[in-house]
Amino acid sequence: MEEEKLNTQEEENKAETVSDIKESVSDDVGKTEKSETMEKENTAETTEDVTQEPTPEQKVEELEKEVAELKDQYLRKCADFENYRKRMFREKQEAFDYANTNLLTDLIAVLDDFDRALAAGVTPEGEPVADLKPVVDGIKIINKQMRGLLEAKYNLSVYGEKGDLFNHDLHEAIATNQGPVAEPVCTEVYLKGYKLKDRVIRPAKVMVQMPDGSVGSEEAPESEN
Repeated sequence: MEEEKLNTQEEENKAETVSDIKESVSDDVGKTEKSETMEKENTAETTEDVTQEPTPEQKVEELEKEVAELKDQYLRKCADFENYRKRMFREKQEAFDYANTNLLTDLIAVLDDFDRALAAGVTPEGEPVADLKPVVDGIKIINKQMRGLLEAKYNLSVYGEKGDLFNHDLHEAIATNQGPVAEPVCTEVYLKGYKLKDRVIRPAKVMVQMPDGSVGSEEAPESEN
């Protein structure tokens, strides 16, 4: 009986010891968890502080990145503008170089007609024909066709005929004489004048006959009567 009591007491003591150890371990684990939680909170707070307030080195690094990006954008814009400028210059030069393509294409057809007219003035052996009337008639036809083409398609008109009144805006006097006329008159036309729409591109070169006073003196009394 005494041995059983002793065994029972020893088991109770062991149970109490185990319970004390468990409580002690539980307390240590709780303290450790609290410590870790506090450390995490402190770390989070520190991280938030760092995020909210970057260091000067970080600010400098961010500014350097921004400057590098802006510089890259600037260089790209400069390259794009330079390519655009070169392309515009090239297109402008091409437009200038080939501006008369349509006109020259039409004139080529006229040159072909001249070649045919000249070919009609020689024999197959290359000797001039005795009768040049076909050549003259062909040249007249070509001249008429060319004038019609330039007038209808390009608004180019010709003027200047013998007997026209002299006009400083339309004519260029290369010689003058006096005669019985009331107003200056073109007595000879050396070169025809041409107008593109309403603008004179070449004045007619003419000889002008100036009033000698005879016609005016005769008309004055008649106007008085």
